[in-house]
Amino acid sequence: MNSLKTVFLLVLLTMILVSVGGAVGGTNGMLVMLAFSVAMNFFSYWYSDKIVLKMYKAQEVNASTAPELVRIVEGLAKKAQLPMPKVYIIDEAVPNAFATGRNPDNASVAVTSGIMQLLTREEMEGVLAHELSHVKNRDILIGTIVATIAGLIATIGNIVQWGAIFGGFGRSNDNDDNGGIIGLIATVVLAPLAATLIQFGISRSREYMADEAGGRMSGKPLALASALAKIDNYAHRRVMPEATQATAHMFIINPLSASRKTFASLFSTHPSTESRIEKLKDLDRRIDRI
Repeated sequence: MNSLKTVFLLVLLTMILVSVGGAVGGTNGMLVMLAFSVAMNFFSYWYSDKIVLKMYKAQEVNASTAPELVRIVEGLAKKAQLPMPKVYIIDEAVPNAFATGRNPDNASVAVTSGIMQLLTREEMEGVLAHELSHVKNRDILIGTIVATIAGLIATIGNIVQWGAIFGGFGRSNDNDDNGGIIGLIATVVLAPLAATLIQFGISRSREYMADEAGGRMSGKPLALASALAKIDNYAHRRVMPEATQATAHMFIINPLSASRKTFASLFSTHPSTESRIEKLKDLDRRIDRI
């Protein structure tokens, strides 16, 4: 069900992008935006993992430099029948983790030095199982595509907004009708808002799926629940310095949580940690009955 929901929302997001292109530039605009979307997705598919790892100054480790961490990842990857991903450590006190890579054969898992100090081994297993579940379900690719399209829609809206301020959008023209004030509102306000809500909906859905799959993979849903509570508690007190809105959806807990204490917190890339913990507790009860 969640997979079908993701496909539907992705199609809807692409339709919004094409419609925005049509509102701005007619049929040619629609074609240009569709082509641009395909090009950006292709670039994201091949290079987003390298970009994000470099952005966070992640350092690759191996069995010699981080033996326990690598052993945990190896054991979980074998259990999930996944190729061994590359393992990275980010020199950052704020505890968090993410996975990236275009497919299971080209995946990477990154954790902060802070999370390694904060969590027990069982809790680390839960977190890494969650991240490997993202890899197995190709959530990294889906999230990258969604973020790219939503970001492009927002950028177009900003361009049109400034164009309207300086008289470049909505002026009458015998050969071009771009929708006037209704087209302006739809392009500047409604389309970016709809794109953002769709992006959040997809992200939250995939987080729930990764929690359940990770809980099953590790066999210890309560350990993952405990890890989420610890990371969330820290995240609400301190923002990860290098974190950006464009990459926040990748982390197991939103690294910008400490800066989202207003109404904007309702518009989150992650479900509430409380609801995730409750679902993991329910999963633990169901596993015990099997």
